[in-house]
Amino acid sequence: MPRLQIMDTTIRDGQQSLWATRMQIGDMLPILPKMDRVGYWAIEAWGGATFDTCLRFLDENPWERLRSIKAQTPNTPLAMLSRGQNLVGYKHYSREICNRFIKAAKRNGVHVFRVFDALNDIRNVVDNAEAIKECGGHFEGAISYTMSPVHTLDSYLEYGQKMKDLGADSIAIKDMAGMLTPYRTERMVKAFNAEIGLPLHIHCHYVGGMAPANIIKAAEAGAAIADTAHAPLAFGNSHPAVEMIVAALQESRYDTGLDLDLLFEIAEYWEEVRKRGHYKRGVSSLTHMKVYSHQVPGGMMSNLVSQLEIQNAGDRLPEVMQEIPKVRAEVGYPPLVTPMSQIVGTQAVFNVLTGKRWSVVSKEMKDYICGYYGKAPGRMDKDIVAKVVGNSEMLPPDVAPGSLVTTTYSQVEDEIGDLAKSEEDVLMYALFPNEARTYLSKHRTSEKVDFLMEQESSHTKEDDYVDINQIRELVRVAEESGVGEIVVEEEGTRIAVRMPGTLSSDAVAAAAPVAAIAPAPAAPASAPAADEPDRPANWYAVTAPMVGTFYTSPGPGEPPFVQVGDEVAANQTLCIVEAMKLMNEIAAEEMGTVREVCLEDASPVEFGTVLFYIEPHGAPAPAPETA
Repeated sequence: MPRLQIMDTTIRDGQQSLWATRMQIGDMLPILPKMDRVGYWAIEAWGGATFDTCLRFLDENPWERLRSIKAQTPNTPLAMLSRGQNLVGYKHYSREICNRFIKAAKRNGVHVFRVFDALNDIRNVVDNAEAIKECGGHFEGAISYTMSPVHTLDSYLEYGQKMKDLGADSIAIKDMAGMLTPYRTERMVKAFNAEIGLPLHIHCHYVGGMAPANIIKAAEAGAAIADTAHAPLAFGNSHPAVEMIVAALQESRYDTGLDLDLLFEIAEYWEEVRKRGHYKRGVSSLTHMKVYSHQVPGGMMSNLVSQLEIQNAGDRLPEVMQEIPKVRAEVGYPPLVTPMSQIVGTQAVFNVLTGKRWSVVSKEMKDYICGYYGKAPGRMDKDIVAKVVGNSEMLPPDVAPGSLVTTTYSQVEDEIGDLAKSEEDVLMYALFPNEARTYLSKHRTSEKVDFLMEQESSHTKEDDYVDINQIRELVRVAEESGVGEIVVEEEGTRIAVRMPGTLSSDAVAAAAPVAAIAPAPAAPASAPAADEPDRPANWYAVTAPMVGTFYTSPGPGEPPFVQVGDEVAANQTLCIVEAMKLMNEIAAEEMGTVREVCLEDASPVEFGTVLFYIEPHGAPAPAPETA
C-alpha cells in the first residue's frame, strides 16, 4: 500500500474558506521556497475565487500572481480549481474561451487541473478535459459530493466512469460541505478503486469535524492523495491541518514521509500572517456541526452571514438555514457548490427577507430552472417552475448549455481593444469584463503617468511637491476629453500633462482652448432637501428588497425594461438589482402604468430604496389634498 500523498490548499482553498480570499501575493512569496521543499504532491495555488478577488478587491493581476508563485515553487506542481464550463467565473463560457484559458493557465504555471461541475453534468466538463489533455496537463475529474434522495453511490460511480472516459488522470471526491463520514468514505474509496481504478483524491472540508477521520479511513481503503492546509488556515470551513494528518499517519504504512519540523516552521510563518491581518482561526460552531442536517458548505455559510449583515439582518441566519433545504428540494437537489450554493442560498435569503417565498428571483435561478446551467439532479417542484419560468423557454434536455455560448476570442479581443496587451489580458476581460476593464485602464494610466513624469520633469523644480493622484486625475480627464495637454497652476507650481503623441501646447492653444482644472467649490454645509412631490394615493412604490446596484436594462447597450408611461403586467420585470454576485429581477406586483423611474442606471441602493412608482389599473385615484 503506497504512502498517502498530500496536496496543500493553504494559498487557495484554505484562505478562500477562512479569509474570504483576501490573501495578497506579498504574503505568499516569502514562504513559498520552503513550501516547495516539503514534497507535496501539488500546491493548490489558483482558480476558484482567487481570479475574481485579485481583480475585484486586491488590485492584482491574477496571471502575474500565478507566474510569481510558480517562480518560487519550481519543484512542486501547481494545481488550480476550474468550475468546468464556468472556468473561474459564474456563467458558461464558449468552447474557444475555455480552450484558450486552460492552455494559458498551463503555460503560466498550472499543471494539475481539478475540474468539477456543480450539477455533476458531464457535458459541462468536456471542453475543459479536451483542452487539458491537448496541452499535457493533469486532468483531475472532481465529483461534487452531496446527500439527497437522488445522489447514491451508484450515481457517483457512473459519473466517475464518465470522467475516466474523458481521459481523467485521477478522480477527486469533492466534499465541499464536510458531509462525508468515516465509514461512508471507506465504502466510496473501495468502490472507486474496484470499479474505476484511477488514483483517488479526497477533498474534505473540516466543518463538522470529521475530516481527519475521513482521511485516515480513506488512506486505509486505498486513497492516493488527500487535501490539507497549514494549521493557521485549517479547521472550521477549511481543511484538516497538514501537521495533524502527518503526525497521525507516522509509524503506519500510510506514513506521508513529510518533515513535521519543516511543516511547523512554515506554520509559524502563516501564524504571523494571520495575526498581522487580524484573521480569525477556523473554528467549528454548533451551526457548523448541523451540516449533517442543513448540508450548507462552510464557505457558503460565511457568504450567507456576510449577505445578511449587509442587509442588516444578521439575526435571521437561523431562518435562512431552515429555508435552504426547502429551496434545494424544490429545485431538484443541486449540490451546494459554486455557483449553485450562491444561487440557492441567495434565494433562501430573499424568501426570508421579503416574507413572500419566490417573489424575488435572480436571473441565475431562472436560468438554472430553465436548464441553462445543466441538468438538475432530481425533479423540480412544478408549481415553483411555473411561477419562476412563466413564458420563458426551457432548454431541451438534449442540448448542452455550453453549446449555446458562441462568443469568439476575436469578438472579445475587439471589445477590449488596445487596453489588452496579451492573450491573458483578453481572457481576463472575457471572464470579468467590468473588473478587467477597470484594472487594465488603471494600470495603463499608471504606465502613462510614469512616462509623463519622466518627460515633463523639466516643468518642475526638484523641491516642488507633485501629487501623483492629481497627475493621474489629469491623465484621466485628458483621455476622456481628447485634449492633448492639461495645465494646472497652483501656488506658483505649474503642472503640465501632455499625452504621448499629442500636439505641443502652442499647437493645442492655436487649435482649441487648453483645459484647466481648478478645485471644485466646496459644497454648502447643508443643502435643503427637495420637497417630495405630491403623488396620487393609489400609486404604489416598488422598493429594493436588498442592498445592491440598480440596473434599468439587462445589459450595457440594451433598452431598459420599462420607461415612464409603459403599461406593465403583474410579475413583469421592471429592473435588476445586482447583489451577492447575482442579477436579481424585480417585478411589478400588479398590472399598472409606470409613472416614475426614481433612479439613474447603475445607482447604488439600500434596502427599501424606492425604485419606481406605479399607478395600478382600476378606479382613478383621488386628487391629492392641498393645504
